[in-house]
Amino acid sequence: MKDGATTLTRKEAGRRAGGEVGSVMGSAVDPSRKKHNGKSHDREFKLAAAKLVSEQGYTAKQAAASLGVKVSTLQYWVKIFAAKPQQQAETMETLRMRVRELQSENLRLRSEREILKKATAFFASQNP
Repeated sequence: MKDGATTLTRKEAGRRAGGEVGSVMGSAVDPSRKKHNGKSHDREFKLAAAKLVSEQGYTAKQAAASLGVKVSTLQYWVKIFAAKPQQQAETMETLRMRVRELQSENLRLRSEREILKKATAFFASQNP
């Protein structure tokens, strides 16, 4: 603190301004405070950006620099939008096949369990 000037902590400044720092109401009342930089991109832009990386062979760093977005943001868009419909269809078909396999295995195991129950009852009724 130079020249006797006092500096307020963020908490003190919030209290003097009449709000509680960190509260939901305090940030909603002050419209000058934003959570992010204010840029919002529509779905088409995000999809096109993701296709640059997933289909056209650009690196995430190159595409992010040319589009003016952060690399982490672009990587998130790629993760969300890059799944191809054909891959999704193949995934759905493999899931259906897996369900059928599990259902048949479940039926087989139930019948085996019934056989074991009957065998246990038979041998339990036998006197040694």
